[in-house]
Amino acid sequence: MCLIALAWQVSEQPLVLLGNRDEFHARPTREAQFWADEGWPDLLAGKDLEAGGSWLGVTRSGRFAALTNIRTPGAPVGLRSRGELVAGFLTSTLSPRHYLDGIEAHCKEFGGFNLLVGDIEQLCYLNSHEALPRELRPGYYGLSNAALDAPWPKLTALRTGLQRATLTETEALMALLADPRQYPDEQLPKTGVSLDWERALSAAFIVGEAYGTRASSVLRITADERVELVERRFGPGAVELGESRYEFALEADQRA
Repeated sequence: MCLIALAWQVSEQPLVLLGNRDEFHARPTREAQFWADEGWPDLLAGKDLEAGGSWLGVTRSGRFAALTNIRTPGAPVGLRSRGELVAGFLTSTLSPRHYLDGIEAHCKEFGGFNLLVGDIEQLCYLNSHEALPRELRPGYYGLSNAALDAPWPKLTALRTGLQRATLTETEALMALLADPRQYPDEQLPKTGVSLDWERALSAAFIVGEAYGTRASSVLRITADERVELVERRFGPGAVELGESRYEFALEADQRA
């Protein structure tokens, strides 16, 4: 993913997470679904069909993970796919902190990344450049293609919108992700790409023919122990391609 805002243990809800996945439209992708064919029928996630990993997923037991890339033009391509990190947590039985402790020493094998992993009791975060896993306290957070809560305009706007939103209103949350406005040049980060790219990438929802927002997702774990995932997909020029909605009760992890 390229933009995330989340409320962790706020208003008696364990999790509300909003995310936009921005990617080249030509990259093959499978919509969010259970990974029964891969042997993981309790794992719900989209899938990158080029490298085999994912960017956002959740299990029937309430384990969840989300990933953003760190924008570092010219950096070497990682030896391993970053999407492997999401799938790896969702198919493991390790606690969030123990999982991140296990990959801390392997950060350089991947391109730059931010990784969030959690369950209904613990949420942990790892930035590959810092390589220092940490547990997050209850509150509101935002991630884009830099460090946690970096003051990028679109990140700040999405996190603020989430703080003001009713956390049970999915359409209102989706509307926050659909914001196409670009920000003034003086507010843009300098990440090493051209100014035209910085302008295009400054929007929460990116519209383009070759590259743009491919999916908007709302993931919620509710106070009554239910999981809800809504994924809305888009093609070139922001043409809507479809929507998937899942809802199920939390179950005990049978692998534990």
